[in-house]
Parts: sequence; C-alpha cells; structure tokens
Amino acid sequence: MSRWSTFSHRQQGLLLTGGGAIIMAPDALLIKVADLPDAEILMWRGFLSGLGFLLIALARYGRGTLAAYRRCGWTGIAVALLFSLTTCGFVLGNQYTKAGNVLMILASSPIIAAVLSWIILKERLPRRTWLAICLCMMGIAMIALDDAGAGSWVGNAFALMAATTLAINFTLCRTRPGVDMSPMLVFNGLIVGSTAGLFWLAGSEPSLPATNQLAVVILLCLIIVPCGVTLLQRGPLYLPSAEVGLLLLLEVVVGTLLAWWIIGEQPAPIAMVGGLLVLGTLSAKGLYERRLELRMRAGFEPASPITVDRSSTL
Repeated sequence: MSRWSTFSHRQQGLLLTGGGAIIMAPDALLIKVADLPDAEILMWRGFLSGLGFLLIALARYGRGTLAAYRRCGWTGIAVALLFSLTTCGFVLGNQYTKAGNVLMILASSPIIAAVLSWIILKERLPRRTWLAICLCMMGIAMIALDDAGAGSWVGNAFALMAATTLAINFTLCRTRPGVDMSPMLVFNGLIVGSTAGLFWLAGSEPSLPATNQLAVVILLCLIIVPCGVTLLQRGPLYLPSAEVGLLLLLEVVVGTLLAWWIIGEQPAPIAMVGGLLVLGTLSAKGLYERRLELRMRAGFEPASPITVDRSSTL
C-alpha cells in the first residue's frame, strides 16, 4: 500500500490544493520581476504553460491521454475558456495595479464559489467554513490595506474577473464528479498564447526578452504554473469549491513573505497580523476537522455533523 493511499479522501484534497497554492505563491512576484509588456508576458505564459500542462498529462496518463481528454467533454472546454479568462485577469491585474490589490480581490473567490455551490450544486457549507472565510478575508484585507487606495480601476476590474471566473471554474468542475479536468488546461495555454501573440506581433518592433527575463519566464510559465495549477485544478475532485478557494489564500500569505524576502517589500505590521490570521485560521480549521474525522472513524459520533464538509467525496 502506498503512503498516499493511507490518507483519507479529504486529506488528499487538502494536500493537493494546499501544495498547489504554495507552489503558485511566487506567481505575482515573478510577473513583476519579469517586467514584460502585457501581450508578451501573456503570450509566453500561454504557450509555455500549455506545453507544461501537456507534458504533465502525458506523464500521468500515457497512452490513455486521449481518453482523458474525451472524458472531460464540453465541461472541459468551458473550464479551459474560464481559466483563460482567469489567467488574463490575474496577469493584467498585476500589470495595472499593485499586487496587494489583486490579491485582496482574489480573496473574494471563496465567497463567490460558496454562493455558486449553494445555488447550483445545493452544497451547504458548515458555519465553521463561513467563519473561516470571513476571518481569512479580514486577514487578506489587512495584508493589502496599504495598497487599497493606490490601485487602478482597470487593474481591479481584471482582478475581479480573475476571482469570478476561478470560482465558476471550480464549481463547474464539481458538476462532473470523478472527472479530472486538469488536462484541458493545455487548451487554456493555447487560447491565451495565440490571442496574446497576435497583439504582440501587431505591436511595434516585437523582440525576444533579455536572458534574465527569459529565465524568469521559463521558471514561472513552464514549471511553476503547470505544476501548481494542475494540483489546484484537481482540488474540486476532493473538496467543495469554496474550500478550494479558501486554501488558495495560502498563496497570498506565502507570496507576501517571498516578496519581503526576495525584493525587500517589507510588509507593514498590520499585514503581518493579517498573514498570521489567515494561517492561524486555516491551521485551526484543519486540525478541528481532522479531529472530527478521527472521532467519526472511531464511531464516537454519527456522520451527519460533518457530512457537509465531506460532500466532496466522489
């Protein structure tokens, strides 16, 4: 028996989603370090991430790759289109406003996902999950408080588009229980890369980025994005979409710490408090639900008190 199989269905979801969020933590930082024009960074991100997603799909499914794509069906096409909008919104949001603004707006994705799951999937979230969402939103607001008045409305609008389409994406994935939609992210890369490439070619004197910029782009788009997003896209197979969005907030906190460490963007004391609030809330929630899970396995209480958080068991 493999070590992975010893984890419960829910634990596997937490590890996949949390791991994906941590891998994606340097995303906003590296976009700013690359310092490329809008169309160019989107073009590289699209084509290189598409290649990375394809390599991951081939490694995972081998000769069954085509069958994996067929299983996704029309829902998979919708997922690819939605994630294309998420990619554009996130990248352009970071181009037009401060990262703090973008991350604060992205923090609304768990709320959007929870409402969509309640309306579309009839998933009822327990009060502890709503409480965790509210506390994490407060923490993210503290992290971005210094930037709240400095953003462009254009950047904020792109960030809101990213948050909304990401929430719809995760909710849509849960309408096809047991079907892995992550292979469809290859088409997301092709859509974003082709569209941005046309704008890049139409611009004045298109040229390749400098060596140091290209190295950052390859690290981000060929390695970090495909690996992190593949894990995140599998999250809805195990967890309610609102919980997947909640774990995404780890990216905000870790990303802020990386920016502090690498480029010296020291967070204000209130931002440090906000980060501790997010991490503390997620840790407390995880430990509490682990305790409930152990008690249920031991037969000390009926399954009904925690059926909501386990509604993702497919």
